Amino acid sequence: MPINREALIRMSSIIQHRGPDGEGEFLDNEVALGHRRLSIIDVGGGGQPIENEDGSIHVVFNGEIYNFIELRNELISLGHRFKTRSDTEVIVHAYEQWGSACVKRFNGMFAFAIWDALKRQLFLARDHLGIKPVYYVTIGRQFLFASEIKSLLQHPACARQVDVEALAELFTFRYVPSPKTLFQRIMKLPPAHFMKVSREGLRIERFWDWVPRRQKKHKEGEFIEEYQYLLEDAVRLQMRSDVPVGLFLSSGVDSGTLLAIMSKYSNGPIQAFTIGFEEGEKTNEVEDAKNLARMFGAEHYFETLAPEDYVNYYERYMWDLEEPVGNETAAAFHFVARIASQRVKVALTGQGADEPWAGYDRYKGVKLSSLYNRMPRLVTDGMATLIAKMPGRMERLKRGALSLGEPDMLTRFTKVYSFFSAEMKDQLYRGALKDRFDADAYGTRQALNRLQSDVKHLDPLTQMLYIDTRASLPDDLLMVSDKTSMANSLESRVPFLDYRLVEFIESLPPNMRLNGLNGKYLHKKSVEKWLPKNIVYRKKKGFANPIENWFRVRMKSFVEDCLLGGDSFTARYFDQSYIKKMLELDRAGKEQYRRHIYLLVSLELWHRSFLRN
Repeated sequence: MPINREALIRMSSIIQHRGPDGEGEFLDNEVALGHRRLSIIDVGGGGQPIENEDGSIHVVFNGEIYNFIELRNELISLGHRFKTRSDTEVIVHAYEQWGSACVKRFNGMFAFAIWDALKRQLFLARDHLGIKPVYYVTIGRQFLFASEIKSLLQHPACARQVDVEALAELFTFRYVPSPKTLFQRIMKLPPAHFMKVSREGLRIERFWDWVPRRQKKHKEGEFIEEYQYLLEDAVRLQMRSDVPVGLFLSSGVDSGTLLAIMSKYSNGPIQAFTIGFEEGEKTNEVEDAKNLARMFGAEHYFETLAPEDYVNYYERYMWDLEEPVGNETAAAFHFVARIASQRVKVALTGQGADEPWAGYDRYKGVKLSSLYNRMPRLVTDGMATLIAKMPGRMERLKRGALSLGEPDMLTRFTKVYSFFSAEMKDQLYRGALKDRFDADAYGTRQALNRLQSDVKHLDPLTQMLYIDTRASLPDDLLMVSDKTSMANSLESRVPFLDYRLVEFIESLPPNMRLNGLNGKYLHKKSVEKWLPKNIVYRKKKGFANPIENWFRVRMKSFVEDCLLGGDSFTARYFDQSYIKKMLELDRAGKEQYRRHIYLLVSLELWHRSFLRN
């Protein structure tokens, strides 16, 4: 089939925000590669696509290979000749030297495609934790891939249709688990996988098959020393850049630790960026972040947001994200990325420390569930149901209570994740979504089955942490971080997700992660090396915002227009009278439906961005 160069240009141009510094393309008889460049390493000489010496291999690459200097030296010693100083060229020669096994040598965040002209084969890979995205679709004999869905949709053969099964998964997990997307037939390459595409077909393989196994040493001090070394080394590697590197700074222990370590390896003051919110005095982090910045001599920049900022951004919010998520903090990442992009091209973030380290309340629920199931049935019978039906703003408690007595591990996890209980879905769903729900109320849990099967022999806490690190982290938080930062032509890096760190953390005994009901136990002990104890152990604020109050008052008409309008997407799959009831109960303070409403609003904005026209 002849190459459609016009389609390639459109596909590349629509994601110019990911690479405003340059563009390139490569066309062969049966393949076309396009690239947009954000210049960070070898600014003058690292334009893409990059080829090997004889022109038989070409690569396009999004991300960073942090250990590229070490790999480059090794490859030179093996006889390879380099014409640039870029980390991209390391991928080319590593593929020449080690074939598909090259991905096991990379420490970084990466999504790349290699055209091997000798084998007539396309090789695509996505990093260990899925920090960088890869989307693809097969249409007849055509195979399309891109860093963003909107790029695929520029191709005339790529249809725009809702995947109802993925929609059901969205309303269970608050994100669409890999490999699906909300678009029918458009898929995600799962984290830690590579793909080979040729005339023989398409083959996907997993390259990082790490499964948690316990370390033999048991001394807490030894664990602390090893973790401190690995974390400091991860930050050192991820500060490699030929342009300034900044930091998303909150009031918390994670970004504060990064600031302390970055200050050690920087030649000048770190540029740090924070956002606050009107009416968000209880959760605002600006003042605490200012104090952290002052402590380490950082240049601190911040911005305070109002509801009007959100309403204005919502016009393009889903255009940036491309898939809805039930994460009310998601839009906030755009604003901190926006102020950072005015001064730097790269920013480190504290993301990724909570999932491996048991930093969320839901992990405490796993431990409580074990205690609950050991209590006499006389005590537990009806307890969960009673809690779930109590009036008031206790959404997390109710969700946790519903999961307590569930004997099936995967169903229990599913109940913990899902904002919408089976009873709510029964009243909310209609049409094709209702039919699917009636067939199996918790059938969506199978989306996580492939991950749970890896660790079903381990304790419940380890299972949940393993699944979250490989599912909700890449398909929700990391996706949001990548899309919102790259929409602002900014690269965000996540040192806590150096795969060596993840392997180390997952090899620890469970009580080193969740000690009693204290999450991130060893992590906090370790970072006392860099931060005062009053910062390490103060109450976590998270990336919170007052969206709950805004939705009820200052954004009330916006929410109603999204969810109750006659042409609203919600009318196709949901009962609008039930949605109206949800809004009324939430505003009256009788129930807490903030996250439910946010997910529904996000879905409507997604529809407006991609399907309405």
